[in-house]
Amino acid sequence: MPKTDDKPAWMMHGITAAPVEDYLYSLLPSRDEVLTAMEAEAAKRNIPIVGPAVARILHQLAVMTNAKTVFELGSAIGYSTIWWARAVGEGGRVIYTDGDRKNADEARAYFERAEVADRITIKVGDALEFLSEEKREFDIIFCDIDKEDYPRALRTALPHLRKGGLFVADNALWSGKVTDPNPTEDSTKAIVEFNRLLYNSPQMFTTILPIRDGVAIAVKA
Repeated sequence: MPKTDDKPAWMMHGITAAPVEDYLYSLLPSRDEVLTAMEAEAAKRNIPIVGPAVARILHQLAVMTNAKTVFELGSAIGYSTIWWARAVGEGGRVIYTDGDRKNADEARAYFERAEVADRITIKVGDALEFLSEEKREFDIIFCDIDKEDYPRALRTALPHLRKGGLFVADNALWSGKVTDPNPTEDSTKAIVEFNRLLYNSPQMFTTILPIRDGVAIAVKA
């Protein structure tokens, strides 16, 4: 594994001990040329993506629950979107959302290269607004938007998640800053509130996996 300073952003700021994290990455199979290109581009331009370790969890969750519909809150260049799209299979549907048209155009090109474009609906604008307008319930809702919006994302998502469906969120441990008893950053305060809401909700059964930056997984009762 490369030295820490040489690692791409999606391999840094994790809460797992560095040697353990390096070991986990050493186990990962090689990705195809599309995902590899996306990882390289994300590293070059410091684009936030979940990275392959977390992406494998997302894929696994979708397969385990036989998910066919996924709504992504925040999709950037579409790295996690491709993992979801491959997991839901033919006939499945993934909703991509991002506020940046350039990100969406770039993602569209990657979707075509990965041959999953027919499973993905692209929406450019406010992700929470798009979700609030949905009339259906989803099998999985994945949250990776601005951290200050996480509490609102949970409140918006619950009515649109089917019973037994999964609400999944990246960055739930926020580089360990959630342990600060008196956080000053709005983002940290929001993540702390979000985690409390998840664990205290009578509608959700929640676990946070301490991998990378923390992945919250909650099933709707």
